[in-house]
Amino acid sequence: MLIGALALIPLVIWAYLIVGRGWFWLARERDDRNEPKPPGEDFAWPSVAAVVPARDEADVIAASIGSLLAQDYPGEFRIFLVDDSSSDGTAAVASRMAETAPHAGRLTILKGAPLASGWTGKLWAVKQGIANACADGQAPKYLLLTDADIAHKPDNLRQLVTRAEAGKLTLTSLMAKLSCVNTAERLLIPAFVYFFDMLFPFGQVNDPKSRIAAAAGGVMLANTQALEAAGGIAVIRAAIIDDCALGAAMKKQGPIWLGLTERARSLRPYRSIGEIGRMISRSAYAQLDYSPLLLAGTLVGMVLTYLAAPLVAVFAPGPWWLAGLAAWGLMTLSFAPMLRFYRRSPLWALALPLIGGLYTAFTVQSAIDVWRGRGGSWKGRAQAMAGRA
Repeated sequence: MLIGALALIPLVIWAYLIVGRGWFWLARERDDRNEPKPPGEDFAWPSVAAVVPARDEADVIAASIGSLLAQDYPGEFRIFLVDDSSSDGTAAVASRMAETAPHAGRLTILKGAPLASGWTGKLWAVKQGIANACADGQAPKYLLLTDADIAHKPDNLRQLVTRAEAGKLTLTSLMAKLSCVNTAERLLIPAFVYFFDMLFPFGQVNDPKSRIAAAAGGVMLANTQALEAAGGIAVIRAAIIDDCALGAAMKKQGPIWLGLTERARSLRPYRSIGEIGRMISRSAYAQLDYSPLLLAGTLVGMVLTYLAAPLVAVFAPGPWWLAGLAAWGLMTLSFAPMLRFYRRSPLWALALPLIGGLYTAFTVQSAIDVWRGRGGSWKGRAQAMAGRA
């Protein structure tokens, strides 16, 4: 009887995940589905200012800023690149690129001030960009907060504003499509978005009646007045997972929206499992509020959710192996839509137990990094201690 109860645990978990988490696994929330009707010819397009924090991004900044300068947005649009103490000539690369780019006058390059106490580096840079965007006394209606390693298709801003205006949204966010080319990326990157969607089901994020809130930091269009009402960017100044923190703050002001997209893509490749692991471990323990108890619970949950099913399917006696096989089947089924979005073979879904094991190891490494004083490390800064304050 005890063996049977243990064998049923992963099946019960996956039955719940399939039907009880807002059908997250279907990956239905996309910016190319149920698009709002385009505004009429007499529509007055609102003003927008993009704020791009950049620290040692010389390898990608030309493509990123170039894609922003190429936006076909009909309204007033300015771009503020904040160079956050780069040592690789990021600002110079951006300046040279802008000399021959269309709409070069939209770009302002700012030299960031030294990091202030209690702030993460990215958010301190964002604060300076917002301050400059609003310095003339006529703040833009929207702030496009986007990372320096994101490339935007020419219609991306127009579509973001259209959706924000149609839904009277306080925050409109896109999960930029990540690089998924080499073996390490194929193994781990679709799962990164899949796990994010599981933790913060996009459909529930987009439901004003739900308390679940999140955002994707690569592309966030914020209503400036709503941001000010939420306390400004300072309200999340120490957050390591700043995008989700901003999503939570903005949803208190009104509806938000988060979805997958083909209109924005990450320019940052991950060349190995180790690189992806470092990206994940930078914030995993912060998601657990730096709690050893939550860490222990998460490890047990990951084992029961991802590793128990194949173990039961292979080793359980009698008919109980069928429960493990069924759980593994539901797990595999749930991963297929995200793999389809990333144009990967559905056979990768069979590896989800292995992937879950690797993500478990990355989470443990995240806690170890924090305990060693190296948590939240990014471009030479260990920022997790600020997040704990």
